[in-house]
Amino acid sequence: MPCFRCGARQTDPVRGASPWKRGVRHETQVLICPDCQRSGDLDLDTCHSCGSTSLICRLGEVECRSCGAVRLATGRHGTCSAPPRPTGAPGLSEEVAAALDRVLGRTPRR
Repeated sequence: MPCFRCGARQTDPVRGASPWKRGVRHETQVLICPDCQRSGDLDLDTCHSCGSTSLICRLGEVECRSCGAVRLATGRHGTCSAPPRPTGAPGLSEEVAAALDRVLGRTPRR
């Protein structure tokens, strides 16, 4: 899953914890790359109980990792579904095809 904001793809991390963060935006689980985390204006959903943005979305529920509060996803924006790709961001299949073209010396596909 790419960063919801810039479309960057997560790479294999060096040993230790990943610098990428999870969040919930419009009741959709999203990943946030380290660069976008620094921007601060991510517009993530917040917990109705404690105001934290440390939320996870699963099976139609949104759970706060800070206080443990659980609520049903309302379904207004989609019920804990995969996020849409950022506009103009290529999908994984397009990225793989482009990488193969580069490695094999083929003419880029159109």
